Amino acid sequence: MVIIMLKRFELRNYKNFKEDIVIDLGRIGGYQFSSDCITDGKIGKMLIYGKNATGKTNLGNALMDIKSNLYGMGSRISEDEIFLNADSDEKCAQFKYVFCFDKDELEYEYSKSADKKLVNEILYVNGKKIFRIDFLKGEYDFDNLIDIDADMVVTDRYQEAMEIDDDAENIADYRISFLRWIISNSALKKDSVLIRLAEYVRRMTMLTARSQGQLILFRRITEMFKDEKVLSQLEEFLNIMGVDCKLVLKELPDGQSELYFAHDKLVPFFRNASSGTMALFDLFSRFIIAGRTSSLLYFDEFDAFYHYEMAENIIKYFKKMYPGCQIIMTTHNTNLMTNKLMRPDCVFILSSWGALTALCDATNRELREGHNLEKMYISGEFERYE
Repeated sequence: MVIIMLKRFELRNYKNFKEDIVIDLGRIGGYQFSSDCITDGKIGKMLIYGKNATGKTNLGNALMDIKSNLYGMGSRISEDEIFLNADSDEKCAQFKYVFCFDKDELEYEYSKSADKKLVNEILYVNGKKIFRIDFLKGEYDFDNLIDIDADMVVTDRYQEAMEIDDDAENIADYRISFLRWIISNSALKKDSVLIRLAEYVRRMTMLTARSQGQLILFRRITEMFKDEKVLSQLEEFLNIMGVDCKLVLKELPDGQSELYFAHDKLVPFFRNASSGTMALFDLFSRFIIAGRTSSLLYFDEFDAFYHYEMAENIIKYFKKMYPGCQIIMTTHNTNLMTNKLMRPDCVFILSSWGALTALCDATNRELREGHNLEKMYISGEFERYE
C-alpha cells in the first residue's frame, strides 16, 4: 500500500507570520536513537517550543487551512478576525504543501486575500505543473491534467463558474478551488494520487487544550461507553497514563447514563476527576476514539493539564500506538526535551519573529545522545532562536 505523508509546509503573510516559516518534516539528522520519532524517512513525531504569543496556535490553524480548500471545513477564522499579517503590505497569505506518495511528490500552492477568498492555485506532481489558476487575472492553465488522469474534467464549466466579479458580496460561495472541483467531479481511479491526497487531508486533525469547564461538556458523550469494549479501552488508557482506576457505567432512573470510578461506594467521574484526568478523557474522546485514524495531528499545548511524567507517557503512547500518524505537539514543558524521548532534529523552537528551528540547527555543537538538551536550553544555548 502506498503511504502518503506531509513532507513540508510553507507559510507567509498569515496572522503573526510576516515572513516565510517552514515546517520541514523531510529534513532529518540521521540520529541512531529515538528512531520511533521517524516514519518512512520523515519526521513522524515533533515537539515545538515557543514562548507565549509566538503563534503556535496560529501555525496549527494555518496548517489545517488546506481542509478549507478541499472540503470547505477546518477554518477557525471569524469574520472580524485578522487573516493577513497586520504589518505587511502584501495582499495575500501564501500556503504551500509538499506531500510524498512512495516515490511520487505532490506540491500544492495557493494564496488567499482573506479566509475564504482564494486568489491563485497551482499543482505540481514530480516537479511538473499540472494546472495553474490566477483568479484575479482570469488566467487558467489546464494543459497537463492528463498526467493525473483528470483530462476528462469539463474545465470550461469550471471556468464559467469562476468568472465572477471579485467585489461580489458572496464571492466566497462561488470561488471553489480547482483541486476540490477535480476530486468532486471526476471519475478518478481509486489509487489516484488526488484521491489519496483528499483522504489524507480529510483526516488531518487539530486539537487544543480545554479548560475544566469545557471538559465537563463531555458528560454528553457517555452513551458511547455503553459499549463495554470502549469503556474497557478508556480504563486501560487511563491506567497506562498513570491514573490507577476502575470504571463503571450505571443507568440512572431518568434513563441517562453516568460514568463512575468503581469503589465500595461509586464516585461520579465528572465531578471528581482531576483536571489532568479530564484532559486525558478529552484526548481519549477526541482522538483515541473519534480521530484514531488521523493522518496528521497538530496538538496545541497538549500537556497543559499534565504532570511531566504523564506528558511523557502521552508521547510514548502516541509513538507506540500511532506510528503512521504524523503528530506535531506544542509545549512549554522542558522536561520533554530529552534524547530518551525525542531527538534534536524532532524538537523545534518557534521564535518571537516567526522562525522555526530544530535544536540540531540552533547550535554549533554536534548534538549527541548523551547531551542534556533541557539543561542546554535552560542555560541559554538556543536563546538566539527564541
